[in-house]
Amino acid sequence: MDQQPPQDQDGSAAAGGPLTCYRHPDRETGIRCTRCDRPICTDCMIEASVGFHCPECVREGSGTGHHPAANRPRTLAGGSVAADPRLVTKILLGINLAVFIAVLAAGRPLLEDLLLFGRAHTDDPAAGWEGVAEGQWYRLLTSMFLHQEVLHIAFNMLGLWWLGGPLEAALGRVRYLALYLLSGLAGSALTYWIAAPAQGTLGASGAVFGLLGATAVLMRRMNYDMRPVIALLVVNLVFTFTWSGIAWQAHVGGLVAGALIAIAMVHAPRERRNLVQYGACGLVLLVVVLAVILRTAALT
Repeated sequence: MDQQPPQDQDGSAAAGGPLTCYRHPDRETGIRCTRCDRPICTDCMIEASVGFHCPECVREGSGTGHHPAANRPRTLAGGSVAADPRLVTKILLGINLAVFIAVLAAGRPLLEDLLLFGRAHTDDPAAGWEGVAEGQWYRLLTSMFLHQEVLHIAFNMLGLWWLGGPLEAALGRVRYLALYLLSGLAGSALTYWIAAPAQGTLGASGAVFGLLGATAVLMRRMNYDMRPVIALLVVNLVFTFTWSGIAWQAHVGGLVAGALIAIAMVHAPRERRNLVQYGACGLVLLVVVLAVILRTAALT
């Protein structure tokens, strides 16, 4: 039976054992609060002018000379610390599952209404040409929440849950949601740019690959062991380029966008944090829009 190493009252491990968070004894960490010196995990750490603080020191205003209310807890990327660090992840999971159930109930008509494709005739001959090139830009977004097979949505939702929760806790809700949506849109835009106009694609894979890229950046920022995430990335890329029926463009587009946005999120200088973070998000969105405009012009 696996057991946790014995710990001192401050959460540190016994001699020779790894440090674990004093609030979450099951989580190993190499980070300590710069005020009380207790070990803290990434969910508990709150960025300060020097190092990181634990929630209790922030709440108590330890050594600041200010009222405790003046110390507003912040995540690594500068977002607000939330009571439920997985709320946005849960909402995204719920939307994906709701759309999946709706497609099962409504059938192919709803699937064709939400599917991503460039320009083609659908099964309805009276509808004429349809697709993103015909002004249906919403397909770039709706296809991100669209799944048709149980195995497909199961893999994507497992990836969203495993990767999304820690990222949401580290970035904060707004930044995490921006990362997710922009990664998915970048994947959709690259698919629209490269794939055949009539080729339909769907799934949250682009957004999930964006979370994977962001996880690698975050782990590097925290000086964690990179081997697990690199192995996971390599395995997923092998599947991307060897399995038939996978839209590799969405995976690559999401991965690149997610990594770039995450670099801006976690490496932005404190004094220009918002400018760098929102500027990076705006730049990715601009590239997405330009790619869609140029591809639309080429198809029409």
